[in-house]
Amino acid sequence: MFDKVQDWLAVLTEGKAVFFAGTAFVGGVFAGMGFWRSRKDRRQRKNEKEDPAFFKGIQYILSNDQDHAIEEFTKSVKVNSDTIETYVALGNLYRSKGDIDRAIRIRQSIMLRPNVDERIRVRALYDLGLDYRKGGFLNRALKVLLDVAHKDPGNLENLQEIEKIYEELREWEKAYNIRQRIAKLMREDQGHILAHHLVEAGKVYQEQGDFNRAKSAYNKALGSDKACVDAYLHLGDLYFEREEYKKAIAIWERIFDVAPDFLFLCYNRLERACSRMENLKPIGEFLKACVEKRPDAFGHMALARYFQAEKDGAAALAEIEKALELNPSLWEARRFKGRLLLDEGRTEDALAEYGRLLEFLTIPYLSFQCERCGFEPKELLWQCPQCRHWDSIKPVDTQRRRTVAIQNEVRDPVAVNGGPHS
Repeated sequence: MFDKVQDWLAVLTEGKAVFFAGTAFVGGVFAGMGFWRSRKDRRQRKNEKEDPAFFKGIQYILSNDQDHAIEEFTKSVKVNSDTIETYVALGNLYRSKGDIDRAIRIRQSIMLRPNVDERIRVRALYDLGLDYRKGGFLNRALKVLLDVAHKDPGNLENLQEIEKIYEELREWEKAYNIRQRIAKLMREDQGHILAHHLVEAGKVYQEQGDFNRAKSAYNKALGSDKACVDAYLHLGDLYFEREEYKKAIAIWERIFDVAPDFLFLCYNRLERACSRMENLKPIGEFLKACVEKRPDAFGHMALARYFQAEKDGAAALAEIEKALELNPSLWEARRFKGRLLLDEGRTEDALAEYGRLLEFLTIPYLSFQCERCGFEPKELLWQCPQCRHWDSIKPVDTQRRRTVAIQNEVRDPVAVNGGPHS
């Protein structure tokens, strides 16, 4: 039957090999059907009479008409209940429509058939796991998929599904172990993903007050990927919580060398350090080095706050002016400038600045976009929720897109399934 499916699809697509890519839904319906029959079975069925209901079902799938496709496939299995690939397509259709109970019953019926090839049983078991996952039964899905991993340890797509569930359950160490297996199968260096799993595990330890295990996880993450910004941020936070401020600043400073585009994530941390530390010189030196080597509106604004803490109003105003030269629409900088002018007793100038501020209040926050799929989240995420790639979301070029402004502060990036980690 699968040979006939291939021939029919070739006709419908004029021989192009783009069918599955062009219709993702169809690829999902027929996923895994290539091994349902052995070559011998295919030869035996080659001359059988074509099943019109089955091929009508395929046509409806091509048109994304799921209801009629289900109707035709149902007719097909009534004619020939031995056609496993039709049941597979039906199960996938029911899953795509959210009819999880029917999908599950179909998978179970396949597995209960006598004399079914073990590969077919394993594939049906995998599909059952996907059904449970689609229905929100994560623990059931995980149990089934782990069983598949035991029976078919080289099944890459199964391991990827297991990893996703562990991420959703925030079982980061288990996700880390699965990603190690995936990397081995793919023969790729995936240190940046492994690093994020370790960082997320470290955040859990940090929330629990386990300093040593959190520190170990963050350092191990940096050993896996020395450019992991999130590891530097939270390792610094760990030292900051223990009032080891110099160590915290030294850790944050390393972001300048590995990922200067993300320095803005340090600025609010440095401002908090200003309120805690007696000697602010290390903070000032760091910020001055940042704006000297990489002029940035947010960096100048952070430096202005440093000078304000040092009671140097004139220097603070000078830095705010530089910030506004780089980004005239940065309304948070205009608001801060007004406050500085009031502190200097320049009431009229402050009122004028607040008047200009009103023009920019509706401008959106700093924007971000996934480099792989184009998704634009409202906040910085380490993992794209649409394509699920790690480290693919970057700050948008503010000059090119004319997007500006952070109101009060930029929230820390989050893992898709984790929530904010500040």
